[in-house]
Amino acid sequence: MAKHRKGKLKLEHSLLEGLEPYLSLLSKMEGVKSIVPGRIVRQNGGRGSKGLFLKYRTSTGYKLLYKNGTSVQEVFVVCNDPDMFEKSFKGSLA
Repeated sequence: MAKHRKGKLKLEHSLLEGLEPYLSLLSKMEGVKSIVPGRIVRQNGGRGSKGLFLKYRTSTGYKLLYKNGTSVQEVFVVCNDPDMFEKSFKGSLA
């Protein structure tokens, strides 16, 4: 897939099924400058929680993980204020 930008979303990789609505919500959050979906990794067994989860803070924002039961995709969010993003995320997506 070729790199291209769609608003705040920078697409370099394919998206897992079900991730797009979450990306739309993230792009509407105040302070979010950019969203970069990362690599996809297959999970063994397909068990566990499904949805979008905060993983850890990075130097530019946050790394999130999207789990759909059979695979996991990294999502990197670049934001102005990581504390504000975390609070907004937990209030609306967690």
